[in-house]
Amino acid sequence: MANNMTNTTNTTVPGTGLNKTFFDRQLLEGARTRLVHAEYGQKRVIPPHNGKRVEFRRWNLFDIDENMCALSEGVTPDGQTLSQSIVEAEVSQYGAFVEVSDLLEQTAYEQVLKDSAELLGEQLGTVVEWVTRDAMCSGNNVQRAGGKTLRSEIEDSDTLTVDEIRKAVRTLKKAKARPFGGKNGRKQHFICICSPDATYDLQNDPMWQDVSKYAAHEQLYTGEIGMLFGVVFVESTEAKVIRQAVLSKVVSHAGGSAVLTVDVLSKEGAAFLNKGGAVISIGDQEYAVASADAESKTITLSAAPGSAFAAGTLVYSTEAGKMDETTRAAADVHMTLVFGKDAYGTIDLSSGGAVTTIIKGRGSAGTDDPLDQRATVGAKVMGFTAAILNDLWLLRIEHGVSA
Repeated sequence: MANNMTNTTNTTVPGTGLNKTFFDRQLLEGARTRLVHAEYGQKRVIPPHNGKRVEFRRWNLFDIDENMCALSEGVTPDGQTLSQSIVEAEVSQYGAFVEVSDLLEQTAYEQVLKDSAELLGEQLGTVVEWVTRDAMCSGNNVQRAGGKTLRSEIEDSDTLTVDEIRKAVRTLKKAKARPFGGKNGRKQHFICICSPDATYDLQNDPMWQDVSKYAAHEQLYTGEIGMLFGVVFVESTEAKVIRQAVLSKVVSHAGGSAVLTVDVLSKEGAAFLNKGGAVISIGDQEYAVASADAESKTITLSAAPGSAFAAGTLVYSTEAGKMDETTRAAADVHMTLVFGKDAYGTIDLSSGGAVTTIIKGRGSAGTDDPLDQRATVGAKVMGFTAAILNDLWLLRIEHGVSA
């Protein structure tokens, strides 16, 4: 992200008392609490009037053949051809606002506008963090704990261990991933972003080196908690966890109908089923889903089944870990990221930085607010995205966690 992470658009009218610098600071501090994944990528900005896309390029290494570039006396070898790998990414906008009435502002015990700016900072900071995190977790370089080959085989007992970290380091080294550090007294290292549950399991190992045990000049990153085998660990509450989105039972279904009603369907579960290509398991069969609605607790299949589902039939999704054969409840799968320098990049628009505060005082809406009753505090990510630049330099470890 750009160094200038926030700026404020202030459209208040005289006498409102809104302070640009104050609210900007509240938003910035809130956003900073969430920025872990977005911290370590290669930073790019798009200048004004240069479109919404950015292009990353890198030269591909030359291969070494079995002759090891040996020369024959007096013979000029064939020339080699330069080639590049190109990654393109397009920024998107995100935003939210809070409307505050004059009566609430004047009578509330809390400082409503101040608290609103802080909450928006938390929210938009989390958005930037999730966009980056999801991009980082989209790669194909995967290591599954316990030697499991499929995500659906991972159990709670397949925890993150010292051996898993050692394997990850070996993989990155063999891929010639570039380490961080090497100057300012800091040894070269890879970075690992993991959840508090993952570090809880790792810290049981006597080889774990707590951050308090190494020299102060080596403590570099906000949120750094320890080091192990040349890997610096940074903890994030926003580390990605794949949880089973749907676990329910049929309440009612009529034969010949594509619509069934279930006993439980969360907003997150409905969102999962409304994605293109979603499938759901009902009993022992899998069905394509057309749509789902959390409010009515209904799921509409792409085609009506041949016969009615009996009430009480289990309805479940299979995107998470190993399922219990009886209840069909699946284990959570945690994603720990171990990576080298320039493994991924973040992109935002240079005009205003990643997060912008927008304050509009009472009466600024003109005839839409004729009695000066409403003020708003908003925050907007003008344009942001993230992308993996070298898939081999960013390893995702999928694992379970202990209770």
